[in-house]
Amino acid sequence: MKAVKLDKKDKELLQLMQDEFPLEERPWMILGEKLGVTEEDVFARVKKLSDNGVIRKLRTILDAQKLGSCSSTLMAMKVPEDNMEYVAGVVNEYMSVTHNYRREHDYNLWFTVTTCGDTDLEETVEEIKRRTGIPDSDTIDLPTTHVFKIDVRFKFTDSEAEGGESGE
Repeated sequence: MKAVKLDKKDKELLQLMQDEFPLEERPWMILGEKLGVTEEDVFARVKKLSDNGVIRKLRTILDAQKLGSCSSTLMAMKVPEDNMEYVAGVVNEYMSVTHNYRREHDYNLWFTVTTCGDTDLEETVEEIKRRTGIPDSDTIDLPTTHVFKIDVRFKFTDSEAEGGESGE
């Protein structure tokens, strides 16, 4: 995959989308005000970033443990190389999949599945396996028993250089 060149505004936009996404009727306008650009410019940048694969999905990631009626698992699959794009595409169709990684290993596709409420985790996992055609013998199911870290943040801008506060 070809690297995408991000300008300063792209980086600032990504940082704001990650850290301060406005839950308002017109979020692109609010982001534009913070960046000193128009709503249309923000939307065009988001579309470009999405088209170039920098942004794959825009959605919330909930802390399943705090919601109470949720469960999650880490899945690993042995996927034939010539079938990887198809299998990853199927996995990515599920809103309950929050992370999907390709690994250099026999089990070369890893992803997390989290379901809440009326959606059954085991049924979702079985449906994914059925749709992808990956047999049970080529999957590992590692149910969550303890969460060590849930909040991963990427640093797109240098806070001090941008006039913001620094801190860990």
